[in-house]
Amino acid sequence: RPRPVRRLRRPPGVRRRSARSRRRKPRLALVYAAVLGVVQGLTEFLPVSSTAHLLLGERLLKFEDPTGAFAVMIQLGSILAVVWVYRATILGTIRGLGSEAAARRFSAAIIVAVLPALVVGGLFSGFVKAVLYQHLWVWAVSFIVGGVIMLGMERFLGTPTVRRGDQVSLGRALGVGLCQTLAIVPGVSRSGATIVGGMAMGLDRAAAAEFSFFVAIPTMSAAFAHDLLELQGGVRPEFVAEVAVGFVAAFLASLLVVQPFLAFVRRAGFAVFAWYRIVLGLGLLAAVAAGLG
Repeated sequence: RPRPVRRLRRPPGVRRRSARSRRRKPRLALVYAAVLGVVQGLTEFLPVSSTAHLLLGERLLKFEDPTGAFAVMIQLGSILAVVWVYRATILGTIRGLGSEAAARRFSAAIIVAVLPALVVGGLFSGFVKAVLYQHLWVWAVSFIVGGVIMLGMERFLGTPTVRRGDQVSLGRALGVGLCQTLAIVPGVSRSGATIVGGMAMGLDRAAAAEFSFFVAIPTMSAAFAHDLLELQGGVRPEFVAEVAVGFVAAFLASLLVVQPFLAFVRRAGFAVFAWYRIVLGLGLLAAVAAGLG
């Protein structure tokens, strides 16, 4: 005779999860995705490292992103915001490729600035996500060092010779591109590295920030495509929904930031962002010392 199946008793004090509570977690994940999208949109073009802020936000919210793909993929929302803001310049450049030397020169400068990051990202992105993303002290040191460099640039920078982001020579573009490779380290900031690189190459603050925006378009699009290819066949429906929500939130937040940021930089420079980085980095080091990282 088959033995009767015994029902396992639930331990005392543990109640069965209702269908409503089981649905709550995916909904909460979407709320967190929207919050992280806003963080991404507000910090992508500020020289404070949007990636590090996203990773910090994920830790605080206990948002699951083990491969770091969410943090990379929602950045495309911010990039599309830049495309929208500068749509007239971009369309004018595309139309002028066949007839205008300035359009071809500007396009070549963007390509030259992007290539170093594509090479370094392709070689080391796996190591960075598997190792550097996991260590809070790496972010902290990057914040502090980047802030000190920005303060130095603000204090000792000579007279700039380039006033517009679309007038960058190929040599200067290469210098900006080499600086951008440092941004693979969390906490360095892609926009911060390219802006500082641009200022070192003779661009004024606003031109360096503007050129950084244009360089971001192909750079972050390539990062998005890279992570999308790596996810083929292993994408959860919930993950797609989270990326979609974060993407839209990042797009809308970035639309609110780009032009005010340029206006602020023209008026006040980057010192406030540098001090913010230093203070945040010191706070993170204190957290690591206290065993919280």
